[in-house]
Amino acid sequence: MKRILAVALLGTAMMGGAAFAQSTQPADRAAPAATAAHTTDAKMAFKGNWRASKLIGLNVYNENNEKLGDINELLVDKGGKINAVVIGIGGFLGMGEHDIAVSMDKLKFVEEPVRTSSTSTTTTTARDTTTGAASTNTANPNANDWVPDHAVMSGSKEQLKALPQFKYSDYN
Repeated sequence: MKRILAVALLGTAMMGGAAFAQSTQPADRAAPAATAAHTTDAKMAFKGNWRASKLIGLNVYNENNEKLGDINELLVDKGGKINAVVIGIGGFLGMGEHDIAVSMDKLKFVEEPVRTSSTSTTTTTARDTTTGAASTNTANPNANDWVPDHAVMSGSKEQLKALPQFKYSDYN
């Protein structure tokens, strides 16, 4: 029994030694620094862009800060240009919505939160779970998350409901 255990330990040590001896060395030690600089440049090239997937569901308000509806769809041509935005006007939880299609230039995207008469600034309070201390954050919660806070469009809910309804089945 001792002999089998000794042979097993010796075999493991020999295989482990060969595995540890095989380590790869970088071909050029300056290459990682150049790659890091290239990655930073690539990130900066996309700064200020928004993710289309994050625009779906974005609230749409009018100039009087009255909620009109939300973005349901982005209609994109084969070249990748957004031709229209489908907005659901009114309704509750998708029921009774009146979908309209408007061109992208009819919307103005805003990164600051909607100003209402009851709120003057956006302030969030969070509790540190380790100390229990409260910390206040007045920064924009959407900062650097690739999405505006909301969109603004001219008109009232009644005026927009009077526009022709957009139906996907008409375009199949």
